[in-house]
Amino acid sequence: MGMTVGGGKGSMSEPNIVPLIDVLLVLIIIFMVITPTTPQGLRALVPQQAPDTPHAVQPPDTIVVQLGADGKVRINQNDVSWDGLGPRLQDIFKRRADNSAFVKGDDSVEFVQVARAIDVMRSSGIEDVGLITAKIEAGQ
Repeated sequence: MGMTVGGGKGSMSEPNIVPLIDVLLVLIIIFMVITPTTPQGLRALVPQQAPDTPHAVQPPDTIVVQLGADGKVRINQNDVSWDGLGPRLQDIFKRRADNSAFVKGDDSVEFVQVARAIDVMRSSGIEDVGLITAKIEAGQ
């Protein structure tokens, strides 16, 4: 990749692109090093295999926040308001070592309400929030 000699109209020079390729490889390595490799965002729990029994009974220490179609919010069948959900969850989980809870919504509940409940739960100090669906509850 030097100069082309010969021909009739004099010498023509060709650009040497080898140094340009070296510079590009160095830039690629630099960007790979400075790019963070740790994932950002919320951790997702993979659904587990359904138990053998058709209707699994939840352990009594499981906390389930239920969202009704009528707009009511319950913690394990106990009615609570949206304003009282956060403080009530903080009271429950300050005595517990396991910081995990579940959200269960009726089929007609909009996802905005589920996301609001998850946000309140995360801000109350609950580290792991799981979702209960109709299929999971039926054991499918």
